[in-house]
Amino acid sequence: MEFRDYYKLLGVERGASAAEIKSAYRKLARKHHPDVNPNNKEAEQRFKEINEAYQVLSDEEKRKKYDQLGADWERGTSQEDIFRQYSGPRPGSAGAGFSDFFERFFGGGGFSMGGGRGRRGGPRTASDFSGFDFGAGGGPPSRAPDVEATVIIALREAVHGSKRRLELVAEDDCPQCGGKGMIAREEKRPGMRVIRSAEPCPRCSGRGTIAARRTLEVTIPAGMTDGDRIRLKGQGGKAPRPELNGDLFLTVKLDRDPVFAVAARDIRCELPVWDYEAALGAEVVAPTVDGRISLKIPEGSQSGRVMRLRGRGIPARGKQPAGDLLYEIKVLAPTDLTDEERSLMQQLAEHRKARAVPDPRAELMREP
Repeated sequence: MEFRDYYKLLGVERGASAAEIKSAYRKLARKHHPDVNPNNKEAEQRFKEINEAYQVLSDEEKRKKYDQLGADWERGTSQEDIFRQYSGPRPGSAGAGFSDFFERFFGGGGFSMGGGRGRRGGPRTASDFSGFDFGAGGGPPSRAPDVEATVIIALREAVHGSKRRLELVAEDDCPQCGGKGMIAREEKRPGMRVIRSAEPCPRCSGRGTIAARRTLEVTIPAGMTDGDRIRLKGQGGKAPRPELNGDLFLTVKLDRDPVFAVAARDIRCELPVWDYEAALGAEVVAPTVDGRISLKIPEGSQSGRVMRLRGRGIPARGKQPAGDLLYEIKVLAPTDLTDEERSLMQQLAEHRKARAVPDPRAELMREP
């Protein structure tokens, strides 16, 4: 019983995703389908092999079992050991046409590929492939891929949430060929469908997918921060059946705000105050995301002092607590003094000198 490397047959890596396996299979199935290659025994054999590979790799349980077997084979386990581990009653005609390897370990099943013989033992005809969906491979239908996109929101939306209308371009299964990439020309006969020819779909040029533009109404929940994700179930890649649609994942990006900066869930603001406001203390008007508030500046405040309003940052979301609103004081000296103001400032300087106020730069001059 010869081991078959199904990954190699489809030209994919062992860690390939379901979507990659499906894509690889579609390309090979279109290329080697018997109705595209009439009277070509080599193409027919190749078609059988890639379908057998897809039957296994597109089924989660079969793929798991195959991967376990493959690992044993690569470690040099003998055929006798493999037979003892996996052997069971050999299936009958249900698996006809599949390799001994497939029948031994997966029990045949699926559609019959016939090993070069028709349903009644005669030569193979096109009707032996009747009803076969070479876009899906006869296996279970695959889920459409998920779609990733980015949505840029303003700080106010992060705090309060919003509703947004988004326009996206995503790859959907072609509606003309149902994602198969091929259009089959069929002839109906009693109890069967005969595929006479198959051509690449003119709408998608045989790719099976088309770029589709969508407009979506999206709710942005309050409390979103940079890098958070929103999942929209069923709004990703489109499949012939709605339950097989992929999901849309929106990654949130906060737009730059001219007044505020965001650090984790805290909102920060640099708040300028005059030197006399910082020295004497004052009540000033400060901005918030929603408007303005009255803020008391303590007497003797210095540049870099931070004033905190707890819970006024990005709101709580899930297990993440609400952030704070932080004001960092920046002390400014006036630059447009009148003669009277300059005289007063000089008097202040002389008074402080008379009181022997320590030099604020003394520490910088200390010898090492």
